[in-house]
Amino acid sequence: MRAGSGLARRTTIPIMKMETAKSVFPVNSSIKRILRTTPILLAGLLILGAATLVASAQDQAMEGGTAASAGGKWMQYTVEDKMTEAKRVRFELPADNESGPDNAKIVLFCSRGKLELSDFRPNMRMAAPNRPGFWGQPQMEVTVRVDHSHSNHGWNWVNGHFLAMDKGTTRELIGAQILKIEFATPRGPQIAEFSPGGLDLGRVQGACGLTPKKP
Repeated sequence: MRAGSGLARRTTIPIMKMETAKSVFPVNSSIKRILRTTPILLAGLLILGAATLVASAQDQAMEGGTAASAGGKWMQYTVEDKMTEAKRVRFELPADNESGPDNAKIVLFCSRGKLELSDFRPNMRMAAPNRPGFWGQPQMEVTVRVDHSHSNHGWNWVNGHFLAMDKGTTRELIGAQILKIEFATPRGPQIAEFSPGGLDLGRVQGACGLTPKKP
């Protein structure tokens, strides 16, 4: 205040514009990328978690179930919930290799008349996943031969224990005579060979709601 003026000097505080603030405090591009990809990564983890839980729950639920031939080399295991009368069914097809991954098998898990999970279990050490899925989940690219047709697929790599197959391949193999799966291992590619012919398709349709389709 000037002496004798009787008036106080007005102090003006400048207001920073939003554009200026952004330039002074820039948002790191890596943070933006993390924010964009976090939902995708979470979705991928949920997919793998769900597959693991379904397989684990089905393995436990099938303990003490009744076993029966489902035609050909297929076996069917059935358990009925005592309270809800809901039927859980597992179809298994063992590999017929004389050497290599001879303990490999195909497993179909079904509940309440619907397919819950179909997986390929090599029963040997697999290589690390070699590609991301749509949601960022780890996958392994495999080559599949169904009868006289072959194609490449990305199957979800679940904790290094098994590969979750797609439903399209599952429908193809239940009506096929020849099934071969080439997958990666630390020692190089391996091929698991199966003979899915002879499966009682009526059983599969009733338990899983699946019908075969041409490759």
